[in-house]
Amino acid sequence: MMDFALLASGSKGNCFLLKDEGTTLQIDCGTTKKYLKECFQALHHKEEDTDALLITHDHSDHVSQIRMFRDLNIYAPIEIPDIDTFRVRSLQKFQVGNLQITPIGLSHDALNTTGYIIEDGQEKLTYVTDTGYLNERYYPLIQGSDYIVMESNHDVEMLMQTRRPQYVKARIYSDQGHLNNDACAEILDAVVSENTKEIILAHISQEGNTRQKALDTVCSAMRRHHGALNQELIISAAGQFEMIRKGENDEESDPGSVSCAVGMEHLADGTCL
Repeated sequence: MMDFALLASGSKGNCFLLKDEGTTLQIDCGTTKKYLKECFQALHHKEEDTDALLITHDHSDHVSQIRMFRDLNIYAPIEIPDIDTFRVRSLQKFQVGNLQITPIGLSHDALNTTGYIIEDGQEKLTYVTDTGYLNERYYPLIQGSDYIVMESNHDVEMLMQTRRPQYVKARIYSDQGHLNNDACAEILDAVVSENTKEIILAHISQEGNTRQKALDTVCSAMRRHHGALNQELIISAAGQFEMIRKGENDEESDPGSVSCAVGMEHLADGTCL
């Protein structure tokens, strides 16, 4: 059975850790060395115990601490200077321990940005961030996922009201930028099934979005599923530096977290929290 923790998520750093029957994977290694070590200590994890590090792309918020992990097996869609890597390509499956990993190509302004679908024969986890859109050909691969980490970067109106230069706004909103709340909700609406136990909304902008807006948008889409939802489905909106562990809800998470259990008793009266 899969156990996981999202350690950091956003423009200041990204890292995700997954353990399953003796196999440990890490996705990305952004943020600070101090913060990563603190998270590992809280999880009673040592970096040398990781079987493989999966890289999504080479922006600094995803690879800034890669030299910490240079002795690990590193899988990446691009070459990384002075770091030995195994090259991954979209839809070319590979195996790490008992886990089968399927890379999927994303659309971002970094070469060969990649998401990952991870399966152990019983459960499936999908990890998708840093993409302006998601090609619908991947939807059948994602459908049936038990766990989904999906980017919900910005609210379009909030983004346009920020003081960022217009070219930065255009870049974020473009097909090679980041998923907005509505686009995230549309994807989840298409791929979530009664099998889905948990969704984590990730890479949420600290200026062009709020965690509550991201959560409300996705919860609204989930209401349309009515009885087709898993009654114990949890949806969480990740903070930049806040660990979200498998199965947490708003009572168990850190005080600043935002999450909801989306059972029918919550949907009936139109509320998520």
